[in-house]
Amino acid sequence: MKRWTLAKRRDFIISILLHALLLIVVYVLQSMILPFLRFNGFVPLLLPIAVAGVAVYEGRYVGGVTGIFAGILCDISFNEPAAVFTVLLTVAGLLVGALTDTVMMRGLATFFLCSIAVLAFSLFALMFTLLFFEGVPPRPLLTVALWQIVYSLLFVFPLWFFVKALGRRAMRFVS
Repeated sequence: MKRWTLAKRRDFIISILLHALLLIVVYVLQSMILPFLRFNGFVPLLLPIAVAGVAVYEGRYVGGVTGIFAGILCDISFNEPAAVFTVLLTVAGLLVGALTDTVMMRGLATFFLCSIAVLAFSLFALMFTLLFFEGVPPRPLLTVALWQIVYSLLFVFPLWFFVKALGRRAMRFVS
């Protein structure tokens, strides 16, 4: 059995604190600052992008755990009582992490494509009841979703620097 040194424990605690700080900063931006910077009425979703980034650079386990906490924050932000985002972002973190652990290369292009996929699934979850239970036509909902994805993707590049740095730090911890 491998024993942890004091330095490894310290790095592990610092890594957890940095991940928590990332989620808190992204949550504050998404729920308290960016609603005042609407673009044609759209507000970007940043927490799904953060989950995709952490999962791309750190794998399925860290991506899944990050997805749990980001999902809880998303559910709080959208006042979702059914914990839709907690489940959705946890599964997204696990899947994206598993794909980058096995099939896909880690990098900006993968992060960008995974961010699009996670955003699309997140917005579909938001539209689900409107589409299937309230009879809202799909065309306006899809238009809104596409614009919201485009606006959210503007934040992929700034977040990329942070999640990549967190991933590098985590790789130092693992090795």
